[in-house]
Amino acid sequence: MKSNLLMHFSVDKENKRVNIKREFNASLPNVWSAWTEAEILDKWWAPAPFESKTKFMDFREGGKRLYAMVSPQGEERWAIFEYTSISPKTNFKHSSTFCDAEGNPNSEIGSSYWDLTFSENGDLTTVDITIKRDSLAELEKIIEMGFKEGFTMTLQTLDKILEAK
Repeated sequence: MKSNLLMHFSVDKENKRVNIKREFNASLPNVWSAWTEAEILDKWWAPAPFESKTKFMDFREGGKRLYAMVSPQGEERWAIFEYTSISPKTNFKHSSTFCDAEGNPNSEIGSSYWDLTFSENGDLTTVDITIKRDSLAELEKIIEMGFKEGFTMTLQTLDKILEAK
């Protein structure tokens, strides 16, 4: 089992993108399931002390996931994924937009466009993520909001879930 897992995080302001490359000590099917099944996503898709709670999820092209990140005080921050492309166990793409509990978008922040590619090398699975924003201002705002730190925490939680499998 590899202990120094790759975690590369870079911001490409010119192209309004965040690039993340992350290794996991798990098989590709287990990592894929962790990113595509609501029951598993809800165990890790929020930085502590928040919890993720999925209202509904339909993982298919044209499908959506509506979920909230819930604070210990019960405050809910809603977001919706809209899946645009899925190549099973290889790649999927979705938009991610902050919204209300009914899925109505919050136009103040805009959307992120995620492209996730999965590859297996022996006992390791690598997830290569590109997140694109419509504007540099939006990109800078999510970075200021602590995206790198929060997402790093969520991936560490995912490590623990995958280790337990």
